[in-house]
Amino acid sequence: MAMMTGEQYVESIRKMDIKICMFGEKVSSAADHPILRPSLNSVKATYDLAQKPEYADLMTVKSHISGERINRFTHIHHSTEDLVKKVKMQRLCGQKTASCFQRCVGWDSFNAIFSTTFECDQAHGTRYHKNFLDFLKEAQEKDWTADGAMTDPKGDRSLSPSKQADPDLYLHVVERRKDGIVVRGAKAHQTGICNSHQVVVMPTIAMGSDDRDYAVSFAVPLDAENLFMIIGRQSCDTRKLEGGTLDVGNCEYGGVEALVIFDNVFVPDNRIFLNGETDFAGILVERFAGYHRQSYGGCKAGVGDVLIGAAALAADYNGAQKASHVKDKIIEMIHLNETLYSCGIACSSEGAVTASGNYLIDLLLANVCKQNVTRFPYEITRLAEDIAGGLMVTAPSEKDLRDPKLGPYIDKYLRGVASVPTETRLKILRLIENLTLGAAAVGYRTESMHGAGSPQAQRIMIARQGNIERKKQLARDIAHIK
Repeated sequence: MAMMTGEQYVESIRKMDIKICMFGEKVSSAADHPILRPSLNSVKATYDLAQKPEYADLMTVKSHISGERINRFTHIHHSTEDLVKKVKMQRLCGQKTASCFQRCVGWDSFNAIFSTTFECDQAHGTRYHKNFLDFLKEAQEKDWTADGAMTDPKGDRSLSPSKQADPDLYLHVVERRKDGIVVRGAKAHQTGICNSHQVVVMPTIAMGSDDRDYAVSFAVPLDAENLFMIIGRQSCDTRKLEGGTLDVGNCEYGGVEALVIFDNVFVPDNRIFLNGETDFAGILVERFAGYHRQSYGGCKAGVGDVLIGAAALAADYNGAQKASHVKDKIIEMIHLNETLYSCGIACSSEGAVTASGNYLIDLLLANVCKQNVTRFPYEITRLAEDIAGGLMVTAPSEKDLRDPKLGPYIDKYLRGVASVPTETRLKILRLIENLTLGAAAVGYRTESMHGAGSPQAQRIMIARQGNIERKKQLARDIAHIK
């Protein structure tokens, strides 16, 4: 079986004993809890879309390992066309879910580890690439969703991993056995990990010689012994417990984050992809970050499409769609959104082959892409809130709207254009609230800032990749300076 249906995916997660804690209690099933289910639905959409013939070219591809058709989220890029289709597919998924669909991080880890293990084996005579190929083959055959886990809690940022007062603030090896390793630590801000079959762990920063135990990469199933997660709070998350749909904004989809604890987790030898080779930790981090910064040019543009559409509908329902300043604001939103997408396409089109045979994006342009993502969605959000008006955050609850006594007053006094039902107007305002302030803001606005690294991380890479010395020489040549 190369590709699961959405329902098969849901059932596969339901069968796993994933240990999830939320609000001080253990969650029995990620597939059935009302707060977590919208996040699961977003992942489910990536399986459903792959079953539709009209999206087959974007959502599916032939495996370079088996030759079978697989979900593109488990694919290794082997051309610039693959890289471009990745961004186009991510925009499609963003358009269909208006949320984070969560499979990109694991996919980006696949491609970063693929080339890094190949080069590490060449340098050190290790067998990590074979380990990863065996894991990848199974991931493609079983159509796994994998969580890519890079971000450690980090503790004191001025200290390296091995110099922390608490050694567990970066995930590390605590025991090496003949048949594998034991690891302890945590990974923070893990998007969609409660909806994943496997977690793929990577180091979070470049490592020095003293950090050997922290230079580790591996994969384990999410129901591994001594692995559990604590779900993060989101704005408006408990609205999902109220039974209605209007106040939620996005009726079906959502995202979720977690702090994941590895409390002496055993990793078998054949699932280890890096184990002490500090010289390749930074390479793995740089490549993963590049792939993931490329991703934001697709997914955030897709969600942006929905937000722009919602803002335009709000203008229609308010009767303001013909106002010149409203038209100009929507034009600006489109301009910013398409700029994000353009950068994603550009860094993909300029990709190049690695020694392992897979393709890496242009790292400079990928970091420019993500630097724009740290800014433009904030302006798109501001303009959407401007167009929507204050009712977006002052509207009464759905329960009040349904109340026999209060409902008629709400319907009477909160109507905009007479031909548009008040409930319709409130629905679109709640969607904008969800995308800009509510639970989905985690996957759009705030994640645009911190996902795939902070803005400063991209600026460091832009400085490193910008080749300022070559630019100086160009100027010398033009000015005839020897």
